[in-house]
Amino acid sequence: EPKPAAHDRGVGCGERDKIEVSGYHTHARFQLLTPNPLVNLNKQPYITPPRWWKPRLSPRAVRLTRPYRRWQLRKQQKIQSVHVYGGEHLQSALDANHGVMVTPNHAAHYDSAALYLAADQLNTPLYYMTAWQVFGMASRWDQFLMQRLGCFSVDRESSDRKAYRQAVEVLQQETCPLVVFPEGDIYHTTDRVTPFREGAAAVAVAAARRSDRPVVIVPCGIKFWYVDDPTPRLHRLMTRLDERMYLRPQPDRPLAERIYRFAEAILSLKEIEFLGTSQAGPITERIRCLAEKILSSMEPSHGIRPNDKPIPDRVKELRRRIIGKRDRLTADHPIHLPPSPELRQALEGLSSEMDDLFFVMQLYSYPGDYLTDNPSVERLAETLDKFEEDILGHDIPSVHGRRRVDISFGEPIEVPTQSTGREAIPELTANMRDNVQQLINQLAAKSLEAKPHAAARSTDRDRYDRSVNQMTA
Repeated sequence: EPKPAAHDRGVGCGERDKIEVSGYHTHARFQLLTPNPLVNLNKQPYITPPRWWKPRLSPRAVRLTRPYRRWQLRKQQKIQSVHVYGGEHLQSALDANHGVMVTPNHAAHYDSAALYLAADQLNTPLYYMTAWQVFGMASRWDQFLMQRLGCFSVDRESSDRKAYRQAVEVLQQETCPLVVFPEGDIYHTTDRVTPFREGAAAVAVAAARRSDRPVVIVPCGIKFWYVDDPTPRLHRLMTRLDERMYLRPQPDRPLAERIYRFAEAILSLKEIEFLGTSQAGPITERIRCLAEKILSSMEPSHGIRPNDKPIPDRVKELRRRIIGKRDRLTADHPIHLPPSPELRQALEGLSSEMDDLFFVMQLYSYPGDYLTDNPSVERLAETLDKFEEDILGHDIPSVHGRRRVDISFGEPIEVPTQSTGREAIPELTANMRDNVQQLINQLAAKSLEAKPHAAARSTDRDRYDRSVNQMTA
């Protein structure tokens, strides 16, 4: 997965500024993104895609790039090894000539590259459904290479018919698996698989209904482990974060306690911004209430009735409507002319709403209690990875030591072929998610005793248990 552009900047509304997207110049008639000095996590352009990128899978390119892909993971992400479990489940489905969809959790920025190394061990290329922004912010060479490795683009904020038909075609006709990440985004909470979006199940059901062969879903769990103890490096990063927010570093306190203290400070600032004052109570409840307040205040103005859908679904629908409204406002406006004050004000308001939705997704990525039951170094590192992106503005978080990746494939789930209607999709989606969570749990249990740095943190864990209970009460 190529690194996003480091200059993810806003552009002047109605000016002659242009955004370089996929080698094409798209005129910026609106402020795409407003940089926020406090929060800046890998913002991506949410606009109508300039084009669609089709897959051009080349098994020869897959073979020739294996040494480079292994070197890239070792050099850039310090991945020492990729361990594969349950490969026979995927292999048996391929040997039976089934249409195969692989549905992994979205563990980290380079999990797709690690999964490809696992597929190399099984000697099978892969197709990847990839967010169009990954193509749009990549160089022409990266676009060329991604297509030869089986990637094709999808617009996650709309009903992307081309991507949908391509995915169905792969499942019905191709001999290589299709990989879809049903979580949709990277939340840096590997041990807790977030609710799956229904798009993957919808594609699988549509393919199975009109396919001459069975279509199966192979659940997949991906988990990164630190081979070296990263705790000293994590403490140093935490000090940088404290200093960034003008907090006095307290390196003698347990790392998890420092993280909760920092989160409390950041959350209070955002509550003051959106609610006028900081709130009291458990962090988990405060995060939920703040996200709900922002969404419920925006939905009526876009014709959305109150609902209890998951936050990602509500954000997706709001983004879709904002993008449509923005396109309609600018459709008839001459590119070479500056916008009227009224148009500029309307577009700036929509851009501000996009910023608020981005912040809601950031809130969603912080469960609030991820460290309470098991503050492992992996969970501590994941939480600091998010802070590094959000607060320090890094496109991709730094790596704090040598790592390995465990990838586990589960038993295939047969997709029903009878016409069962849309009621089959939520049930299949929940089944997929439960199976992936089970694989993650099994990987965690299998590797717990193999981590050489776990015992050294018992004292730190005891101090944390005593202190964090007070902070989350």
